[in-house]
Amino acid sequence: MTTTSEPLDVQPTPLALLLLGRESDPRSERGVDCPGDLPAPSDPDLVERARAAKAKLGEKVFVLGHHYQRDEVIQFADVTGDSFKLARDAAARPEAEYIVFCGVHFMAESADILTSDAQQVVLPDLAAGCSMADMATAEQVAECWDVLTEAGVAGVTVPVSYMNSSADIKAFTGRHGGTICTSSNAKRALEWAFEQGEKVLFLPDQHLGRNTAVREMGFSLEDCIVYNPHKPNGGVTAEQLRDAKMILWRGHCSVHGRFSLESVEDVRARIPGVNVLVHPECKHEVVSAADHVGSTEYIIKALEAAPAGSSWAIGTELNLVRRLAKAHPDKQIVFLDKTVCFCSTMNRIDLPHLVWALESLADGKVVNRIQVDRETEHFAKLALERMLALP
Repeated sequence: MTTTSEPLDVQPTPLALLLLGRESDPRSERGVDCPGDLPAPSDPDLVERARAAKAKLGEKVFVLGHHYQRDEVIQFADVTGDSFKLARDAAARPEAEYIVFCGVHFMAESADILTSDAQQVVLPDLAAGCSMADMATAEQVAECWDVLTEAGVAGVTVPVSYMNSSADIKAFTGRHGGTICTSSNAKRALEWAFEQGEKVLFLPDQHLGRNTAVREMGFSLEDCIVYNPHKPNGGVTAEQLRDAKMILWRGHCSVHGRFSLESVEDVRARIPGVNVLVHPECKHEVVSAADHVGSTEYIIKALEAAPAGSSWAIGTELNLVRRLAKAHPDKQIVFLDKTVCFCSTMNRIDLPHLVWALESLADGKVVNRIQVDRETEHFAKLALERMLALP
């Protein structure tokens, strides 16, 4: 065997560089540059600067913080929650001229759709996208609808799009008589859709669609097929489309999709009596092996209600799991996976970006404004209103 002291010729992959924030992908990110100088992350005055800028703006600014944000950002949020709750909270504050959304791009779009024309939505870093939302583009979905039309099933298919989708996809849903859903009301949305038609095209997260249909509505796995936009005709036949009840888009969450059945088995071996609680964006085999399944808000409430001394393994984003463990020291709360896994794009919203956005607004300069065009907004809002009207 030969040994050498020469360093290995290993180069980071483009994906690794992207996740490290050292490169950009114009196909899935909105941009990485700020039109100005960011404060240094090492600036010891960042917290004080954020406080001062927010105080100067007063009621003119309303800061929204998604549950998956860093603690350094969450401390400045006026409200925290999931994406839809935050968008509705923004709409309920018409006196706030500026909505600073500490989340990702599709969330800021939803806030812009639901708020008034007098309000301006700001995303502190335009590179804060969502890999799941980017897995379904307007062009791909239009092509999918053509495939369904050729198979003779478009007329009996109702689109249901997850909140974690772009404004373009929400608008497509609105144009074609469909509705939006969250991870909390996916079952209600699907029940409504099957009252309108015979099939559902579920966008863009295959796992939430499959888990809801099979676990909660009595469908079989055979009732579900996956449409892959990267294959001719979605990789499915016209016969498969005619036989299917659920046409699932081939999309997933990069965080929830990494949890595995091995993760569940491992944590049960390590912690006797542990309760496994996972998000419905996880794979079907993970959800099937878990003790409890629910949305982010469900996870938070379940741990609040859990008895002292109980043990929990949580399958969702690590920032939230750490925050929950800190909030409930009387319970053992661990991350389901042994590997650290943050939402890399959500983590682009950091304290320097927040300070830069707030100070710019305090100086009268609106930066990184998110605006949805009128036509897209109209049809996206139509789909959102159908969701709000669900019984």
